[in-house]
Amino acid sequence: MELLPRSPGDFGLAWYWDRFFRQRGQRPFEWYGAFPELCPVLYKYVRPRDKVLVVGCGNSELSEQMYDMGMCEDIVNIDISNAVIRQMQERSGSRRPKMSYMLMDMLQMDFPDAQFQVVLDKGTLDAILSDEEEATLVKVDRMFAEISRVLQVGGRYLCVSLAQAHVLKKAVEYFSQEGWVVRVHQVASSGDKQQFVLPVFVYVMTKFRKIPGSAPQILEICPEEQDKPMRVESAERLVAAVKDRQHYALLCNQLSKIPCGEQVSLDLCDKESGKPRYTLHVVDSPSVKPSRDNHFAIFIIPQGRETEWLFGMEEGRRQLATSAGFRRLVTVALHREQHYEGMVGIQAELSGKVMELAPPGLPARQQVPFLSVGGDIGVRTVQHCDTSPLSGEYVVEDVKGDSSCYFRRLIFLHNRNVVQSEARLLAPMPPPGQKKRRRDKKKPSPAELPTAIDKSYLCCEHHKAMVAGLCLLGGPDPLPGTPLAVLVVGLGGGSLPLFIHDYFLEAHVAVVEIDPSMLEVSTRWFGFFQDDRMRVHISDGLDYVAKLAAEAPAQYDAIMFDVDSKDLTVGMSCPPPAFVERPFLQKVKTILKPEGVFMLNLVCRDAQLKESVLATLREVFPLLYARRIEGEVNEILFCQPSSEGQQDATELGARAQVLEGALRQPGRPWDSSYVLADMLQAVKIL
Repeated sequence: MELLPRSPGDFGLAWYWDRFFRQRGQRPFEWYGAFPELCPVLYKYVRPRDKVLVVGCGNSELSEQMYDMGMCEDIVNIDISNAVIRQMQERSGSRRPKMSYMLMDMLQMDFPDAQFQVVLDKGTLDAILSDEEEATLVKVDRMFAEISRVLQVGGRYLCVSLAQAHVLKKAVEYFSQEGWVVRVHQVASSGDKQQFVLPVFVYVMTKFRKIPGSAPQILEICPEEQDKPMRVESAERLVAAVKDRQHYALLCNQLSKIPCGEQVSLDLCDKESGKPRYTLHVVDSPSVKPSRDNHFAIFIIPQGRETEWLFGMEEGRRQLATSAGFRRLVTVALHREQHYEGMVGIQAELSGKVMELAPPGLPARQQVPFLSVGGDIGVRTVQHCDTSPLSGEYVVEDVKGDSSCYFRRLIFLHNRNVVQSEARLLAPMPPPGQKKRRRDKKKPSPAELPTAIDKSYLCCEHHKAMVAGLCLLGGPDPLPGTPLAVLVVGLGGGSLPLFIHDYFLEAHVAVVEIDPSMLEVSTRWFGFFQDDRMRVHISDGLDYVAKLAAEAPAQYDAIMFDVDSKDLTVGMSCPPPAFVERPFLQKVKTILKPEGVFMLNLVCRDAQLKESVLATLREVFPLLYARRIEGEVNEILFCQPSSEGQQDATELGARAQVLEGALRQPGRPWDSSYVLADMLQAVKIL
C-alpha cells in the first residue's frame, strides 16, 4: 500500500490526506511519538482552562489523551481532510463533549482574532515546509500569520518537530522578529524503539506585543536532561545547538547496533557555560572474547595525563582497551577549566549519559564499572593562564604523573592535547629539625605541592636525544669541558638550553624566540635565567639565521631547532615549513662549523611531505641520522655538513656512553632513567 506522496507539495493538499487516511483506516497515525513522551513538555505550557487549537490533527490520539488525562478539555481540532475529520468525530462522539473536530484550512481559518491561548502543531509544519521553494515559504508565512492572529498575547504556539535545519531556522527567525520568546525543548526518549532515530523537539513560541525598534531576541534551548533553559545569542547558534543533539542521537543509534570500526570521539559540555567538560572516546576491541562481565566499561583518565600516549593517541587507547579486557571501553578526559567532585561525583554525573553509548548485546541491568589509574582522578593545578598575540591562549599547570612525581606543563590551548614544555618539580624539603611527614593517601593541599624546578631532568624524549647528539661533534672525546657554541631556536619552557648550560660548563648558548611572552613564562614558571653564557634573542628564527649567515658564518658547533608551527592545516606541526626550505637550510649550514651538527625536531604526519623534507635535507647535508621517538610522532634528525667520519649506531652509542660518564659528576644530580647511549643506539643513517 503506497502512502507516500509523489512530491513533497502533496503534503499540503486535501486529496492526498483523504486518500492517506482512507487507506490507513482507523489505526492512529502518530507523527513523532505519542502522549507519554510529549506530556512532560505539554504540562509546562498547557493549563486546564486554556482554549487549545490543534492544527493538522489527523487521527492522532494526542488530543484525546490530553482530554482524558485532565490536561485540558476545551480543544478544537482542525484538518483539511474531510475523511479524517469524519473519522475523528465518530471516534470521539459524545465521550468528549467539550472537544470538537472541524474541517478547516489552517492557512485561512474562520476563527476570530485572539481566540486561543495555545496552538498545538504535531508534525504539520514539517509536512508543509518540505522544501525551500518560494511558493512553499509563502504558504508557511500564511500559516504563521494565521497562528499569530488567533493566539492571544501571552499565548503559546507549541510545534512538535524533527527540527530539520531549514524548518527550525524559518520558525525561529519569523517569530523572534515578531518579538516572541522562542524556546526549543528536546523531548526525552521513552527508551522504547523509536519510529525515528532523530530526537523530537518542541518549539515553544510565546506571543508578546511587538515593541517598535530593535528589541533584543530571547532564544533558549532546553536539553532533555535539564529543565533550566540555556540562552543562546542568535538563531544560527540555536540551530547549531539542535544539530549537535541530532548528531549525538545518530551516533548513539549507530553505536547501539554495530561495533565501531574506528574510534568515535565526542565532547560533553557544561550545562551552565556550554564549554567542554568531558571528552569521550569510544574504543571497541572485537578480539576480546565476550563474557558476561566484560562487555562495557568506562575509564576515567586522571587529570593532566590525557596527553600521554596511552590515553591521548588512538593506538594507545586501543592498547588500553585490549589490556583492560573489555569489548567496548569509553575513555573520559577531564578538562582543565572544570571542577570535579572526585570519582564518585563523576560517576554520578556520567552514569546516565554513557549508557547511551553502550554496545549491542549488553545484558539487561548489567553494572558498568568505572575504572581509573589508582582509583582517583589525578591532580591538576592551573598556575597561570594568559594570551599571547603570537601563540594565542596558553596555560601553565602542575599535574601529578604516574607515580608520586609532579610536573609543570606549558600548554597552548589551540592544541590542548600537546604538551609544549614540561619540567619535573622537586618535592619540598621540611624545615631544619622537622621530620618528614609520613606519606599517606590524603590529597595534598595546594600549599603542600612541589614548586621548585628540577633542572637536572629532561622530560621530553626529543630533548634527551638532542643532548645525546652532541657526542657527534668532532674530536676524540665529546667532553663537557670542551668550549661549545650552541644555537637553540625555540625557547618554550627553556629546559633544553638550561640543561646544556648547567652540564656543559664551557658552553655558550644563544636562544632565539619569536614570542616575548615565552621568555616571561620560562623565567617566571620554569626556572629559566640568563647570564654571560646564555642569552635570549627575541627575533624570528628565519631572520636571525639569515642575518648571521650574512655577517658571521661558521660560528656554531651545534644548532638545535625545536619550533612549533601555528598552522594546524599543514601535516607538519614542527617545524614551520619555511624552516625546512632549501635556501634557508643552506643558511643554517653556513653558520655551522664544518665539524658541527644541526639537530631538527620533526613532527610530520604527512608521509609525502615528510619524504620531501628528508630529500631536501639530504641535498644540503651529506650526512643524515634519524632517531624516532618511541610512542610519539617526533623524529630527531642529526645533520652534518660533511660525510667524513660517518659512524654506525654502535659507535655512536659508545661515544654517548663516554659523554654521559663525563656529565655524571659527583655532587651533580643526574636522573638514572636518562641513558645517553640508549638515545643513539637506535639511530639510523638516511
